[in-house]
Amino acid sequence: MKQHDRLDAFAILATAVLTASWGFQQVVIKVTNEAVSPVFQSGLRCAGAFLLLLIWCHARGIKLFERDGTLAPGLFVGFLFATEFVFIYWALVFTDVARSILFLYTSPFMVAVGAHFLLPNERMGAAQVAGLLCAFGGLVLALRDSLSVPSPTALIGDLMMLAAAICWTVSTLVIKTTSLVKIHSAKMLAYQLGVTALTMPLALLAGESGITRFDGLVAASLAYQIVIVAFLSYLGWFALVRTYPASTLSVFTFLSPLFAMLSGAYFLNERVSPLLWIALALVVFGIWLVNRPRKKTMQA
Repeated sequence: MKQHDRLDAFAILATAVLTASWGFQQVVIKVTNEAVSPVFQSGLRCAGAFLLLLIWCHARGIKLFERDGTLAPGLFVGFLFATEFVFIYWALVFTDVARSILFLYTSPFMVAVGAHFLLPNERMGAAQVAGLLCAFGGLVLALRDSLSVPSPTALIGDLMMLAAAICWTVSTLVIKTTSLVKIHSAKMLAYQLGVTALTMPLALLAGESGITRFDGLVAASLAYQIVIVAFLSYLGWFALVRTYPASTLSVFTFLSPLFAMLSGAYFLNERVSPLLWIALALVVFGIWLVNRPRKKTMQA
């Protein structure tokens, strides 16, 4: 598959749609948490998406179980994916959403550093680093009203979210630097959904309550997480990760928490910072800096 050195119009539009779906997911998870325990919910959505993926691959003739030398890195990435979401769901028990978002979105910085050393063709220039900092600054500005000195309990959640960011970073770099980059994005996703689905029975063994209430709203929320997010959006994301620069894609994820804030304001009547639009402008400007073409040096 052709590798791109920057994002084209299709990739920009696709990534914007994906980050919007992930932002709205924060509202969906918050609603569903009242009826389905956190880690069980994470495993359930991945189990459902895994079944959809199997059906889709069978219909398209995509072979998921043939030997291709990707089992070891695939299971490792699946473990990282599962661990990431266990940390995310549990972190929200200890800390608030605003704090958790800032720690989770340190991942693009880690990806940029890792790509600099591991992926020579994806090294960032000074303007791209400035764009990354600008985008993160916009995120901090949007969330500044919710930040405070952490309590000991909140600090536990912060550390969990930082661990989730590390898992996210490592999985992205493993995909880009191993044989996983050559396989179909469906198989790449199958490793991650399959391993994460195992957290559903493990959550029950650990004492989680599972589903405590089931009604139309809960069904719709789970359907959104399974079909739209865990199946369609992740399939699209890993297809992009295979063919576009990881560091450039990562900076687009700064849009996701801003979409989450807008969704929370619209659907849950949550308070939104008056600086949100300035923050959004900073994020968009940062994305532009990261993705703009580099000037070619003159040959002597």
